[in-house]
Amino acid sequence: MTLFSGCSGFSIIDRSLLSARRSATDLYFCFLRCYVDDNVSKVAWLNRSNIIFAREDKWSLDPRVDLVTKGQLEYSLRIQKVDVYDEGPYTCSVQSQQQPKTSQVHLIVQVPPRIYNISSDITVNEGSNVTLRCLASGRPEPMVNWRHLTPLAEELDGDEYLEISGVTREQAGRYECKASSDGLAPDVKYVNVVVNYPPQIMESMNAEIEVGRTGVLQCDALAVPKPDFEWYRDDKRLYSTQGIHIQNYGTHSVLTVANVTEDHYGNYTCVATNKLGINNASLFLFSKSCGNEVGNIMVIDIFIWVGWFAG
Repeated sequence: MTLFSGCSGFSIIDRSLLSARRSATDLYFCFLRCYVDDNVSKVAWLNRSNIIFAREDKWSLDPRVDLVTKGQLEYSLRIQKVDVYDEGPYTCSVQSQQQPKTSQVHLIVQVPPRIYNISSDITVNEGSNVTLRCLASGRPEPMVNWRHLTPLAEELDGDEYLEISGVTREQAGRYECKASSDGLAPDVKYVNVVVNYPPQIMESMNAEIEVGRTGVLQCDALAVPKPDFEWYRDDKRLYSTQGIHIQNYGTHSVLTVANVTEDHYGNYTCVATNKLGINNASLFLFSKSCGNEVGNIMVIDIFIWVGWFAG
């Protein structure tokens, strides 16, 4: 008697161990092939101690299981729509004139990893503690790994739960969760983390302009959510009016004076705000004649926290 085993999309690990890989979308079937001698008087298939077939009489009530006999020597078992509950030992048993013989194969059903529960995209304030969740199932039990998708994309310490204490703005971005098992296709899902932080003015440019020319003052600020800009001259708020034009481009603000006069020279203040805070910087519009005096004035940034709000 000879026993061979094979499953569509499956692989034989050794002569007695058969690995079946099943997915949620593909309905695999498995053949457990048994070839017997022509002098066999009795033959049967068993799962553990339960008889599935005795000769051609079906004892099992499972409609997915049937017998395949091609010629007098083949006595094979076919299992359709293989499920994890089909895992276990299968025995082809024969009775010949000499003595009974058995041959056994162990069916292992492997299920590719599937992430079934993952955190939604999240928005938090800088300094908060963040927990990202990624739960996966599969056979064997999959390994869960996290990566922060930066240019380095290094693997992070964490399994089903990724803990980030005191999150910083540099830790914002896309996070990848991968569930994997050896020899099986991994499942990958993503979580986006937005980190709110108050404005920080990174660059403010003074302008040395002659009378009659166009003067431009520029102010750049980093913030999430993006900042709102205001411009002041001697504590008086400025608006786009005749001769002055203010344009905001996300994190960049520009104040333009179309035709500079002596009255336009002096100190201007750029103020950047969002719901987490306020930051300002002083800028100067000056002529060449007072350039040395302005050059000795220190520009002071003032940073004020206005409180935390839920993201």
